This record gives sequence, structure tokens and C-alpha cells, in this order.
Amino acid sequence: MHFLGIEIGHGLTRVAALELEAARVTATASAPLEWIEGLPEGYAEQDPARWIGAVDHAVREVLAQLGDAKASVAGIGVTAPAGGMVVLDGDDRIVRPAKRGNDRSARRQVEEIGRAFGGAPGLIEMTGNALSAGSLAAQALWLKEHEPKHFQRAARLLSAQDFIGYWLTGTNATSASTAAASGLFEVPNRTWCEPLTAFIGEGLGGLLPEVLEARQARGALRESLGDAWGLPKGVLVAAGSDGRAAGLFASGAALPEDLLADVSAEGALVGLAAEARVDFHGEGKVGCDLAGNGITRMDLENVIAAPELIRRQYGWTGAEFDHAITAAPAGADGLLFLPYLRGESVPRMPDGCGVLHGMTLDNFTPGNLARAAAEGVALGFGFAMSRLRDIGFEPTEVRLTRDVGPTSAQLLADVFGVPVVAVSGGGGALLGAAMQAAVVYFHDQGEELGFDEIAGYVVTADEASRRLPDAALHEFYGELLARQQYLAETLHAGGFL
Repeated sequence: MHFLGIEIGHGLTRVAALELEAARVTATASAPLEWIEGLPEGYAEQDPARWIGAVDHAVREVLAQLGDAKASVAGIGVTAPAGGMVVLDGDDRIVRPAKRGNDRSARRQVEEIGRAFGGAPGLIEMTGNALSAGSLAAQALWLKEHEPKHFQRAARLLSAQDFIGYWLTGTNATSASTAAASGLFEVPNRTWCEPLTAFIGEGLGGLLPEVLEARQARGALRESLGDAWGLPKGVLVAAGSDGRAAGLFASGAALPEDLLADVSAEGALVGLAAEARVDFHGEGKVGCDLAGNGITRMDLENVIAAPELIRRQYGWTGAEFDHAITAAPAGADGLLFLPYLRGESVPRMPDGCGVLHGMTLDNFTPGNLARAAAEGVALGFGFAMSRLRDIGFEPTEVRLTRDVGPTSAQLLADVFGVPVVAVSGGGGALLGAAMQAAVVYFHDQGEELGFDEIAGYVVTADEASRRLPDAALHEFYGELLARQQYLAETLHAGGFL
């Protein structure tokens, strides 16, 4: 049995086929997406009609690779990066190009909405999150103020994944994970926020799609599409998902109290809970996963940047960098690296910079620089863990999105004070979309094969990568973390960071 995942990325549409019995992806295809050129700086827009063409092309290619096995396709899931806005009129015609989540044209509207509701603290109190310029909330107000005729024509406001889901099925709906990224959704209550929709525009709430339950299907694939693609009748289409929520599911996290460390360039420490746990300090972002859990996500901007800086400086391979870390002592002989090279989200220092503190004539060595960079990143995860603990998380284990090697994994375990283990089989948001389709299919068939069971079947812990914390080093790194945060807060308060 196969399930298709569709991902509407910013530059590429990708499709994959997951063969569930073998727990492996058996076919993939992609099609490029183009940005509309000539727009002002900060604008990021695309033609949604091109998404349809790209999906059609990539799906046909995947099905061609499957050959006769395409008759076993039972479900489809769709995902896309968070944010963005597609505007349709009453006849389902595209009113204007779609804004994507990386569009920054609505920054002034973020400020305008914030002023009306008490700034970021007021919005967090109301919905669980502050607003971003890429959110549907900000972009809808931008549309009303900059293109009022288009706003008046709007009959539906959709995300990219919901637009494609609507095209696949004819059903206008969304998932909680997608709605949570819109800025218009009360995440703890799982409902659209009426005060916000009313402020942005009368009748805006009626333009938003119905929010489906976690295992609920959006509907069956339209017969005309199924016939064109040579698929059997009754192929189910899942509700769809925000890309980060789909990626979380594809990393095997599906149960309350699961914690996942994203050790990619888009680094984060993510916790799941039965109910959304809001960070009223505004550092953690709350959302919804595919299984109906709440998500609290602590974003980290420098997980890759800081180690790569040192590697480039000395021309090291990854293995050589790891060897340098291992050879240097814990604490790097007093060298402390604040790795905020790209600013930082947790702690909130968007204009931050890197700081190297504690240099002496004796400790400024390549090995200590490598160790300090690696420890700076690990301590960043440690601070994020302290913030999650502050709002109620009590982890017993942390999963890593990939195997970072024994040295870095041990460092994270020592900082966290709990075991860490990498997952095998994770394939990002695209795989998560296909896995969501599998859960929806089995639920429709009356089989209670849940999100945790699908996640456990497709994605497994790589026990060879498991590392247990050293109690003495955990205490040492707790003291070093306190020192790092005192230094960061002092420099930030003085305007130096």
C-alpha cells in the first residue's frame, strides 16, 4: 500500500510515495517553482496556478515510477512551509498572486495589529503567539489596506497546502497545524480568533476554512483527477499540515512529552504536550502537531553556523572538527563562545552577534575554539531546555533529528541531563505528509492505527547512537550555562549584544 506526500516548497514542489509495508520511500519527483520578479524588496509572491502544474507533473512522474503499484495508492497528504495567503473569489478564481510565508511586505500591519491588542504580550495572551509578517493575519490586513478591491472580491483565504488540498478534493478545509501558523488561531482553544478577524475586516471569519480533526480526511480525490492519474476511486486526501509539524511527525515525535532536538540549519528544541503550553515570555512558539498535541518550539538560529565558522577557519573536515572537540577539555580552558552569529531567537536577541570571552595567551588554541563553539551550541540547546522546563516539560529523553556523531551527541546529553538518541528513517516534511495520509486512511477504514504507531513503524530510534549523560559533567555544564546566560544578559542590557 502506498501513500503520496506532496510538499509545496518555496522553490520546489516535491512528491514522494511511501510504501507502508516496507516503511520506505519508493519513488520521488520534483518540479521547480518560480518567484514573480520585479516586486519591491521584501515581497515574495508566486502564481498558485503554477503550483497546480508542478503538482500534476511531479505526481505523474512518481506514479510512472510506481508502474502497476500505483493501483495501491490509498491516500495523499499535502504540506508547505508556514504562512502565506492565497485569495480566491466566489467562482474559485485566483484573485492575485499568492504571498508566501517568507514575504515581509506586511511588517507595518504586524505593528498595527499589535498596537490594537497590547503588543506581543497581548497577542500571546489571546492566541498563544506573537505575529509575523508572513502570517495570514498580517497579509490579510495588508490586502485590505493596499488592494481593497481584491479584498472585497475575496471569498476564501487559504494557505498553500489548503489551496492544493482544495484543488485535489473540492473541500475547503484546513488542519490545526496549518491554522496555528496563521496568526488568526487561538492555539490553546483550537478555534479561529474572533476579535482578530473582526479587527482585520468584517466578514473575515467567513473567508477562513473549517478546521478538521487530526485524523479526519479532507475528502476523496476528485474523480476527474483520479482518472487522469490512473488512480483507483476513493483515494483519501488528508487535512494537510504545516511543514514544521509534518517534519516533527516524520522524526517520530507523536506522543505527549516527546522532545525533539532539530540539529539542522533550522535548529530548534521542540516539546509535545496534550495541551498547548504557552511561553508568555514570547520566546517559544506554540502550535499543533498532526496527532492533536500542542507544540512548543524554541528556535535556535546558530546550530550549524557556529561550528561551520570554525571548520572553515581551519579547513577541517567534520571528522577533524570532532577530533579537535574530543582532544580539548570540557569548558575549553575557560574559553566561552556566545554563538549568536545570525542573531538569536532563544534567548531573544535578533540583532545579536558572536562573542568570544575569556581569552588568554594559553587557551586561544584551535582545539579550544572548536570545543567552545560546540559547547556554545549545546548550551544554547540547554537554555532552550530550561525554558521548556519552566513551562512544565519534564523530559526523560531527547530525540535528535539526525546522527550528529558520538562527540556532539554526548555533549548534548551532558548538557540536557537526559539520554539523547538519533532517529533513523526520518525524511522531513514530505515524508510526514505521506505518513499523515496513512493515519487518515486507517482511521477511515475503522482501524485505530494512530499517529504514534505509524511514527514508530516508519521511524525508529538508532540505539547505536544513544548517549547517556555524565552526572558530573551535567553539573559542570549547568554552571557554565548560568555563566553564559549572565554574560549574554549583561551585554544585551548594555546594548552590546
